[in-house]
Amino acid sequence: MNGIIGGTSLLNSSTFRSWDEQKIETPYGDTYAKIKDNTVFVQRHGNPPVPPHQINHKANIWAFNNLNVRQILSVNSVGSLKMKLKPGTFVIPDDFISLWSISTFFEKEMKFIVPGMHEGVKEYIAALCKKLRFNVHSGGIYIQTTGPRLETKAEIRLLKRFGDIVGMTMASEATLCMESEIPYVSLCSVDNYCNGIAKIPLTIEEINMNWQQNMQTIETLVKVVIEKGFA
Repeated sequence: MNGIIGGTSLLNSSTFRSWDEQKIETPYGDTYAKIKDNTVFVQRHGNPPVPPHQINHKANIWAFNNLNVRQILSVNSVGSLKMKLKPGTFVIPDDFISLWSISTFFEKEMKFIVPGMHEGVKEYIAALCKKLRFNVHSGGIYIQTTGPRLETKAEIRLLKRFGDIVGMTMASEATLCMESEIPYVSLCSVDNYCNGIAKIPLTIEEINMNWQQNMQTIETLVKVVIEKGFA
C-alpha cells in the first residue's frame, strides 16, 4: 500500500472526494483515511480541519502502519528562508530541525532511532517532479516550529542561519514514520517568503493566494503517484 498525507494545499482538492472513507480507531484517538485500490490518503488537519499545533500526528501515522502502508508521500506548505527559493517552487528536504517539539511513539520504553530521511524515495519523487517540469530543489533543511502563529522577524533572522524552509508539521510526521520504519518523503510547497525575508511585508492573503495557485501543480504529481505508485 502507498500512503499520501495532504495538508493546506490539498484541503479543497477534488482528487479524493469519491474515495471510500474509513474511520480508524487508534491508541491515540480516531482518525479518518480515504482508500482506493492500493493507496491510502489522510488529510492531516482532519475534517473539520484543526490548526497545526492540534494535529494528531500519532493517530495519523499509526493508521498508515495499521493499513500496511509501506511508503508515504507527504505534501507540506512552507515558508522560504532563502531568496533563491521563491514562492511557487518546491523543495524535497533531506534533513530537518525540530528541537522544540519532538513526537514519538516511544513514550514508555527505552528505544532510540538515528533519524534520517529515506534517500531512495526522495530521489524517486525528485526525478518524477523534474520529469513533470516542476521547479523543484532536491535537498534542503526543514525547520519545524510549533505554531499556530507565524514566526517573528527576529526568529526568522535566527532560523535562516540554519535552514532553508520553515513549517509546522513535517518533522513530527517524519520522526513517527522513522520509528514505524515507513519510508517517508515530503514535497514542500513554498507558498511565501518567511516574515522579514522579502522587502514587501508578509500577509496572510499572500499565503492563501499562493497555496491555491500551487494546488493544481501538486495535484498533478499526486495523480501520477496514485497511478504509478512508488519506485
